[in-house]
Amino acid sequence: MFVKEITVMNFENYFPLWNDLNTAQKKLISDNLITQYVKKGTIIHNGNLDCTGLLLVKSGQLRTYMLSDEGREITLYRLFDMDMCLLSASCIIRSIQFEVTIEAEKDTDLWIIPAEIYKGIMKESAPVANYTNELMATRFSDVMWLIEQIMWKSLDKRVASFLLEETSIEGTNELKITHETIANHLGSHREVITRMLRYFQGEGLVKLSRGKITILDSKRLETLQRS
Repeated sequence: MFVKEITVMNFENYFPLWNDLNTAQKKLISDNLITQYVKKGTIIHNGNLDCTGLLLVKSGQLRTYMLSDEGREITLYRLFDMDMCLLSASCIIRSIQFEVTIEAEKDTDLWIIPAEIYKGIMKESAPVANYTNELMATRFSDVMWLIEQIMWKSLDKRVASFLLEETSIEGTNELKITHETIANHLGSHREVITRMLRYFQGEGLVKLSRGKITILDSKRLETLQRS
């Protein structure tokens, strides 16, 4: 019981709508809240058939992506500390038709509000309904930004942007990442990414080694992504 109370108290600090809930709604969430620790590589949510619930990341990193019929992946967006994911509870919004997969990119602690619990509170609470709409609009904006990148930006610029994003996330210029992983993020093929990275290496932008990419000239990568 004491551990449960600590878990809920921590959750209160992370869930932005807690103070907008009434006593009964708070108790409903507290009684049904799921805490979960997942290892890197764990699939947390897999498509429309899986209505996991609303995810709230306490610490770690999640990746939301789509999978084509041919098995190619493309990252839609990532989730970090204190981020919330609604697409994992897409069954509460009937208009959502596309399937997404959510995977832990790092060991992650998270909370899950079961879909039916959140759906019931959303029907009762205008602040929760409004926040849900805002959250969904933000995620669709992320997806639209991605579509613009695919349609209008060449692959070299997208790879440069991805490498710079990774150095920012990891806090280092030495990235332990495979060409296959980059291809999955960008919706490309490993061979294409390998050719692009070898070109970058020839230009003195990066250094390639087994399972690692070292950024040598971040300023030129920044110039490339903006050009």
